[in-house]
Amino acid sequence: MLLGRREDIFRPFRELQREIDRLFDDFFRTEVRPAKEFFAPDMDVYETDDEVVIEVEIPGIDRKDVKITVEENILKISGEKKLEREQKGKNYYYVERSAGKFERAIRLPDYVDVEKIKAEYKNGVLTIRVPKKEERKSKVIEVEVHE
Repeated sequence: MLLGRREDIFRPFRELQREIDRLFDDFFRTEVRPAKEFFAPDMDVYETDDEVVIEVEIPGIDRKDVKITVEENILKISGEKKLEREQKGKNYYYVERSAGKFERAIRLPDYVDVEKIKAEYKNGVLTIRVPKKEERKSKVIEVEVHE
């Protein structure tokens, strides 16, 4: 009976070892990985005094394959990165470039003017500028000194 309990104690370690072995086998396997069906590009969102800025890294994507929509103050950025390869004389053993469809969504604050959104795509970065409504722009107030 004691022997059965001892084996049960080490069972999680054996399972962990099998999982580690599987991960290493997958990592060092020399075959081309299939392109992912979906991926999520990196995105930065920040605010200035005048606008909300969204920057999305989408290198290698043609701007005509990017769609930006706004509905009920939710800005959606979607598109597709195509992986088209036909290179004769090259044998690929490992491919890390992502391909497939993507979609990112962000809820916009109610104090922005969605009618005046502008987007620019340069050097693989999509920059979306959402201006704030005039009444919501921050303003600096000077403190008067009375002596």
